[in-house]
Amino acid sequence: MFDNVINSIGAGSGINSSQLVSDLVAASTGVKLNQLNQRAQLNSSRISAMAATASALATFADAVKETLNGQGFVGELLSSRTDLANATVLEGARPEGLPASVEVVQTASAQREMTDIFASASDPIGERTLTITNSGGSFDVVIDNTNNSLAGLKDAINASNSGVTASILTDNAGARLVFEAQEGTENSFTIAQGGASPALNLSNIATAQDSIIRVDGIELTNSSNAVTGAIPGVQLSLLAAEPGASFTISGDSEPLDVRSLVTEFVTAYNELRSSLNDATAPGLAGASGGPLAGDRGAREVIRKLSQLTSTPLADNGDFRTLADIGVRTESNGTLSIDDTRLDAALELDSGAIKLMLEPAIVTETNTGLSGALDTISSSLQDENGALAQAQERLDAIRESIEERRVKINDEGDRLREQLQGTFAGLERQLSVLRATQSYVQQQFASFDDN
Repeated sequence: MFDNVINSIGAGSGINSSQLVSDLVAASTGVKLNQLNQRAQLNSSRISAMAATASALATFADAVKETLNGQGFVGELLSSRTDLANATVLEGARPEGLPASVEVVQTASAQREMTDIFASASDPIGERTLTITNSGGSFDVVIDNTNNSLAGLKDAINASNSGVTASILTDNAGARLVFEAQEGTENSFTIAQGGASPALNLSNIATAQDSIIRVDGIELTNSSNAVTGAIPGVQLSLLAAEPGASFTISGDSEPLDVRSLVTEFVTAYNELRSSLNDATAPGLAGASGGPLAGDRGAREVIRKLSQLTSTPLADNGDFRTLADIGVRTESNGTLSIDDTRLDAALELDSGAIKLMLEPAIVTETNTGLSGALDTISSSLQDENGALAQAQERLDAIRESIEERRVKINDEGDRLREQLQGTFAGLERQLSVLRATQSYVQQQFASFDDN
C-alpha cells in the first residue's frame, strides 16, 4: 500500500516542463497565427494582382498611344535623296500627304562677319562700343580696359542675348573673331562701332538667306533648314540644294488602315479585359475566386473601361465614339466589331474615323483614343484614384496584419514567461516531494528491518 503511494509521488518527478510550456504556448497562439498567415497570404496575392492590373492598364494605354503616334500609319520615313534632305515624324503628330515630291531650291544660311587677324586672342583690340541691330532690337557691347581683347569681345557678345554669337578661329596667321546669327534673312544684323579706337574691319563671309523648297509643286520659304508645315506631321531637314531635282518622302511600310487599327485595338483590349475578369471572378459553386473578387478598386477599373465605347473621342463630325463605327461591348465586358456598321462608316468617310481616333489637334473635347485612355488611366492611378486607394487600403491591411502578428507573439511570450514561472514553482514542489519521498522510504525501510 505504501509502496503504491510512494510510486505515485515519484511518477511526477520526470515531467519535461520545457516541452510542455512550448506545447501550451503553441496551442494558445498557433491557431491565431495560422489564421493570420492565411489572411496575409490572401492580402499579398491581392496586392500583387492590383499591381499587375495597374501595370497592364498602363501598358495597354502606352501600346495604343504608340500605335497612334503617327508613325504607326506610315512606318519610318524615307528620303529618296538623303544627300539633299531627311525626314522625321513630329512628336505627337500624324503624317499626311505621303508620299510627297520635294525639291530643294535653296538652303537657308546664316549671316557671318569676320574681323581682321590679330596676333593672338588676348592682344588689345581697342576700347569701343559695338551696337548690334537686328529684328530683335539694338544691343550695345562695350569693350573697356577689363575686356580689351578678342577673347573679351567674344564673351561680351555671347552674353548680350542679341541672337548673334561669336567664336574665335586661330591658325598659323593668328586669331580672328567670327560673328554669326541664326539661319534666315529675318535674323540678319548690322554692327555699328563707336569710340576713340579705330573701327574693327569686318568682312562678310556669308549672307543670310531663307530656304526655298517645292512640295508637290508648291513653293515654300522658311527661315531654317529644319522645315515643319510643308508636309503635315513631318519635319524636313534640308542638307543641300539642287534646283530641278525632285525626290520623294514616303513611309517604309504600308499605311496602317483603319480596319486593322480598330481590330488591333479590340484584340488588345479583350486581352486586358479577360485578365481583369479572371482576377475578379467571384468563385461560385465551390470554385476558388480571383484574387480581386469583390475588390471595389478593381470594379472601378472595369466600370471605367466599360464606358470606353461610349466616350466621346471627337467633338464634331459623323463619328465621335467607338460605338459610332460599330465597336460594341459584350455581356462579359469584352469588345466586338459590327463589320457591317464599320464597313459602312469606312465607305462614308475613313479619313474622319482616323481623325476621331487620332485628332490632328488634341483638345479637352477632342482627345482621340489614346487621350481617352490616358484620362481613364490617370483618373484611376492618381492619389485619389481607385487603384491608388485600393493599393493604400491593401497596404493598410498588410500593416494591420503585421501589427496583429507582433501582438500575438508578444502574448505568447508573456504566456511562456508565466508558464515557466508556474512550472518552476512546480519543480520546487516536486523537489520537496522527492525529499519527503526519500525520507518516507527510509522510515519504511527501518520498519521492515525491525
